[in-house]
Amino acid sequence: MVLSGLSWRSLRPWTVVGVAVVCLVAGVLAFTRDPRPAHAGPTALPHTTVEVSASRCGRGWSAPVSGVQVFDLHNPTDGAAGVLLEDPGSRAVYGEVEDIGPGTTRELTVRLGKGAYAFRCVPDDADAVTGPTVRIAGGSSGPAAAPVTEHDLIPPALAYQKWVGNGLSDVVRLTTALRAAVDRGDLAAARTAWLPAHLEYERLGAAYDAFGDADGAINGTDAGLPGGVHDKDFTGFHRIEYGLWHGESAAGLRGPATDLVKAVTALRDDWAQTRMDPAQLGLRAHEILENTVQFELTGRTDYGSGSNLATARANLDGTVEVMSRLHPLLATRYPDLAALESELKRAGTVLDAFGHGGTWTPPAKLGHRQREDVDAVLGDLVERLASVATLCDPRRTV
Repeated sequence: MVLSGLSWRSLRPWTVVGVAVVCLVAGVLAFTRDPRPAHAGPTALPHTTVEVSASRCGRGWSAPVSGVQVFDLHNPTDGAAGVLLEDPGSRAVYGEVEDIGPGTTRELTVRLGKGAYAFRCVPDDADAVTGPTVRIAGGSSGPAAAPVTEHDLIPPALAYQKWVGNGLSDVVRLTTALRAAVDRGDLAAARTAWLPAHLEYERLGAAYDAFGDADGAINGTDAGLPGGVHDKDFTGFHRIEYGLWHGESAAGLRGPATDLVKAVTALRDDWAQTRMDPAQLGLRAHEILENTVQFELTGRTDYGSGSNLATARANLDGTVEVMSRLHPLLATRYPDLAALESELKRAGTVLDAFGHGGTWTPPAKLGHRQREDVDAVLGDLVERLASVATLCDPRRTV
């Protein structure tokens, strides 16, 4: 898997319906769908101006109504602030707006019903403040989710990091077998050994950010290299893949194979001192398959083996592993968790159909219906996993 480099933490702005993504609006997260017809203008919804400040948080909401509505959140202070609309008892969040600049106003659209609500203002350089509680007598509200903190994410991150360490040991073992086949000049055996070694590495996708520069040396492509596939800086799995499937001699591949074993061994040995950022775990769950769709389903990382769908399957395995660690947090926050986990299993079944005893159908050779099935199931998962990234993004509440 090749990470796209997109910084989702700089956005964190999904608009969610029952935590299913419907659109992107920079800086605003609202757990509701606007039910207005397409021709309706913004004035079709009631607007309420609410102050966002430490001294008057939530002031202005004096005539509460049920239904879909817009809060015009005004920050009169000289510093930026965020605000959450929450249940003051359970602390479940109905909507959030981040980084409201000094003297500016931002909109938050939510659906509210029977219950208690309060705005929680979070200035950049001061403690969070909860505004007055407002009660609504009737109607049904949109879904809400309790915020996740970085402390909540530490146990699953540590468990995942331990799993990655075990996986890296397997990568070292498998790449050593690959190098041995190259060293003895048995290129047929090397081609057989290449795929399991590569797939074992691909399963570790949520840790790539923590791998740092080592990931480029181990699993980089020739993108941006002046010499392309012949550039001296083209290294790792794909460099060996290109040679194995383009007639290169064993002698020419001994150096790259040795370098690969050294790189993965160094990564394994250093892993015990590495610390993954717990705040990134939910984001990685989404990015793994987002990048799978971008790079594997398009064949952009195929250097001759035709194994992109095998890589997609390994990426799916990696996603399942991350989700197993996040399950306890999501079970009470994500109403569609069972459907997501069912879809992960279905995606595995769809992809497995293209594996044939160690060889895989290249994406370019998929039939029209097959292509539609693969695109649909992985595209649906990317959308669902965006909700996981949103829900598991730690929020400051104090």
